[in-house]
Amino acid sequence: MTAQTTADDVPSARAPKEVVLVTGASSGIGRASAIGFARRGASLVLVSRSATALADAAADCRAAGAAAVECVPADVLDAAAVQSAVDRATGTFGRLDVVVHSATVMAYGRIEDMDAAVFQRVVDTAVQGTFHVFQAALPVLRAQRRGHVVVVSSLLASITAPTMGAYVAAKWGQLGLIRTLQQELRELPDVHVSAVAPGGTTTPIYGQAATVLGNTGHPPPPVYTPERVARAVLARVAHPRRLKQSGFTNPVIIAGFRLFPPVYDALVGPLLKVFGMARDQVGPTTGNVFEPVSEKESTRGRFWGI
Repeated sequence: MTAQTTADDVPSARAPKEVVLVTGASSGIGRASAIGFARRGASLVLVSRSATALADAAADCRAAGAAAVECVPADVLDAAAVQSAVDRATGTFGRLDVVVHSATVMAYGRIEDMDAAVFQRVVDTAVQGTFHVFQAALPVLRAQRRGHVVVVSSLLASITAPTMGAYVAAKWGQLGLIRTLQQELRELPDVHVSAVAPGGTTTPIYGQAATVLGNTGHPPPPVYTPERVARAVLARVAHPRRLKQSGFTNPVIIAGFRLFPPVYDALVGPLLKVFGMARDQVGPTTGNVFEPVSEKESTRGRFWGI
């Protein structure tokens, strides 16, 4: 996606009302996406680990115009809970049109310093959590022979960066699962799976990430708002894409990673320290990797975005 909003990234005001399930709905891009669908008059099922923050997100969605909002506090690592969320959508509204999967956690640290349990949880949330969402939603979409799944991926699904090994492994694995499912659904032309890959986005994830670096993270520039990325998420319903880069510098960075690896490797570490790390001081923390931090959840983080 370019810096300018394109026509295919603006949802139609006349779009039919959808039944939409959103994971990671209490914060960041997931919450912004839920509010965006609410403005279209959708009926929503919101999923998040934090019941308190989920209630706040539901209030935002109702204020934005949602036809109805159901809340399901659940961790995507709990397959039964994810299935219950899908059952809530079909049982309450009779169908499921769109699934937005945005649940994720993040950790900073060199591979040799990373706690094994933190690493596993970050990877499992992305890979196993996505697997659970797919397994619960796909039978419904297959039976309907229509529907959309939009997964919030990351620029880090296509590149690597030092001290980001857990998140890189998580997002590379998640994207592999997405691409495999896209191939497996070729016989169903009206069932779509899209991925949206943002670059730096001002969400609360940076301040909630686990870290052993002595500081928290900072979204690298150019920094986008969650609402801007959410527009790309909503647009995938009308215009499915295998992988949509949401950030005008993403293709340039990916090209450098693939075509000029010695140059990329020499620059990525120093640039990350300058532009991707906050100027704060924190002790070692697991952040929200194992448990939600409700008071830190919101649509936007503390950094300015365009």
